Amino acid sequence: MALLNTWQHGFPLVREPFARIAQALGQSEAGVLTAFERLQRAGAISRIGGVFAPGAGGAGLLAAMAVPPERLHAVAATVSAHPGVNHNYEREHAFNLWFVMTGRDATAVEAAMQALERATGLPALRLRMQRAYRIDLGFDLRHATAMLPMRVQRVARAEPIAVTDWPLAERAEEGLPFMARPFDAWAETVGRPVGDVLHTLQHWLDAGTLKRFGVVVRHHELGFAANAMTVFDVPDHLVDTCGEALACQSGVTLAYRRERAEQWPYNLYCMVHGTSREAVQGVIERVVPAAGLADQRRTVLFSTRRFKQTGARRFRTLSPNPTPMEGPHALAG
Repeated sequence: MALLNTWQHGFPLVREPFARIAQALGQSEAGVLTAFERLQRAGAISRIGGVFAPGAGGAGLLAAMAVPPERLHAVAATVSAHPGVNHNYEREHAFNLWFVMTGRDATAVEAAMQALERATGLPALRLRMQRAYRIDLGFDLRHATAMLPMRVQRVARAEPIAVTDWPLAERAEEGLPFMARPFDAWAETVGRPVGDVLHTLQHWLDAGTLKRFGVVVRHHELGFAANAMTVFDVPDHLVDTCGEALACQSGVTLAYRRERAEQWPYNLYCMVHGTSREAVQGVIERVVPAAGLADQRRTVLFSTRRFKQTGARRFRTLSPNPTPMEGPHALAG
């Protein structure tokens, strides 16, 4: 648990980070490396790397399709096969397939969306993020639902990363290799001194370009098998106040504002993850009035199957042709 909880934030940006962690835990470097490798093989963690703030680079959007039930598995497979899709879930709603499309820019994302619509014969909602109130600050795995944010912070929109830094950003999305000096390997790959690599990563953290650098856990495999997305139709002049209030509530894992769309009037989103449906429902019932949202129209969409979950890959060139599906398929979200 110490490896998973403690090092989601504050991962040592030094040449020998695993030795530093081993020293902190009173273990050997070899033992720490072996433990991380075992956790990754078991599916408990996806990588050790960076989580970028909105606006740091690339583009993305949340999309949804209303898929006939008899076609759901086939359509989900087509969506998951696209290399730009990093999350793909079935949810309890007429719009039953929800996925995130990412790419190097908005043009690439829109081209990918149109390709999926042609391939499936189904239109998709496009729900672009307008503001993040709380996003990917990690999971406290000691409780049935996420407790207070590990770090309470205002989520600003980051300045875009310079194109010359994209090779390093791509490494941060891929994750560190499990070796004594992993940043040396990155430095060699991107053709920069290791000191410059470490300085740039620290600068990104200090500037808020990286929201965190550390262990990225796979919450489902670690017992957080239930999640629900609650969406609200909030007057525009109130949405920021309500969104900020949501972000401060214990149990809320994500809160953000998105564009409305035809047939979709909702503009405020709240994610809650937990070890059971009952635990998630309990958080929702508590945080809605606490955030001043009791009188706003809302819908709760529990996930029922997870078709794909991988890290965002905004800093690489996406292949125009779909690749085989990655990650777990047809699992409860």
